[in-house]
This record gives sequence, C-alpha cells and structure tokens, in this order.
Amino acid sequence: MLPFGPLPLLDAAALGYLVAAWFLASWLIESPPRRHPSVSLIMQDYRRDWMRTFVTRQPRIFDATLIDSLRQGTAFFASASMIAIGGGVALIGNAGAVQRLAGDLPLAGTGPDLALRMLPVIGFLANALLKFVWAHRLFGYCSILMAAVPNDPADPVAFHRAGQAAEINITAARSFNRGLRSIYFALAALGWLLGPWGLIIGNTLATGVLLRREFASQSRRVILMREP
Repeated sequence: MLPFGPLPLLDAAALGYLVAAWFLASWLIESPPRRHPSVSLIMQDYRRDWMRTFVTRQPRIFDATLIDSLRQGTAFFASASMIAIGGGVALIGNAGAVQRLAGDLPLAGTGPDLALRMLPVIGFLANALLKFVWAHRLFGYCSILMAAVPNDPADPVAFHRAGQAAEINITAARSFNRGLRSIYFALAALGWLLGPWGLIIGNTLATGVLLRREFASQSRRVILMREP
C-alpha cells in the first residue's frame, strides 16, 4: 500500500491549473469566436465537402481508402494509450520499483509521492483511450453510411445519406481530437514528477502548443484559403 497523504497547497493549485487548462482549451477549440475559428471547426466544412464530392466520384476507392486510414490512425492511438496505461498502473502497483525510480532519477518526492503524481497521467490516458475507441467505432459507422449511398447521384437519398455520413465523420473527428488533447495534457502531467513548478511549466507549454496549432499555425492559414 502506498501511504498517500494530503497534497501541499502548491501541488493542489498546480493540479487545479492543469484540469482548468484542459477544460478551457477544449471549450475554446470546440466553441471558438466566429471571427477566429479553430482548425478543428474549419475542417468540419471540408468533411461535409468531402461527402458531397463522394456522391459523384466514380470509382469510390479513394474514399474507402481514406476512411480506412482514419480508422487505422485511431486504432494506433488507442493501442498506444492502452500500453501506456498498463505501464503506469504497473508502476503504481509496485511500490518497490517506485522507490528505486525515485532514488535513481532526479525527481521530486519519495516513491509514494511519485506514484500519486502518476495518477493524473493515467487519468488523461484513460480518457484518451475511451475517446479513441469511440472515434474508431464512429468512423466504422461512417464507412457503412458511405457504403449505403446509391451509385446514382440523382437518387433522392444519395445526398441525404452522404450528409448523414458527414455528420458522423465530424462527430468521430471531434472524439479523436479530444483524445489527442488528452495525450497533450498527459504529457503535461508528467511534469509533476519534477514537482509542482514542473507541472505548471509543462501545462503552460502543452496548452500553448495546442492553442497555437489550432489558432495560429501555418496549416490553419492554408486551410482557410478555400478559394484560389
């Protein structure tokens, strides 16, 4: 048993800062100002354009390959998250290994303290795993809806089913992006192993990188150029 005690005030504040940054960054990315949308929101229009183009594209092998690659990507991240969770749980469950780790590395705190500081990392990884698994399933739903789109673009249900596929695709991408954000903050939570200031600095860097890529990246400027 690991004797977890009450958190020092600075550690509790740093942990609260981590959780607050996670919630606020997620809210800002998914509900950005109209004048400055995030990359995730901009890509929703492209996903709808994709499904509209898909109706008239013959053959549709390209679209099948693309949706399969999206499923493979979510499966890869789900597997990686599961392996990382297993490693973290094994570390926490072996107090002796945690003690040796604390003695061999320049980390803050004793073995039980390090085990406690791994809990947020495992929590974020678990959330990421759930999001990736759900995204993988939704991309599967999307592929079935795409297969149900009639080959004749003049069929009255063709664009309706393509629209359904687009919305499921968007929902799957939203879940996938939430999983990726959890990975960002799991990496930030590793900073707690160096102490509360390590957590604060790691969280600030992770949040800054995440928001820059969503709101101020070169890729965003390219994506915004919808017309030549």
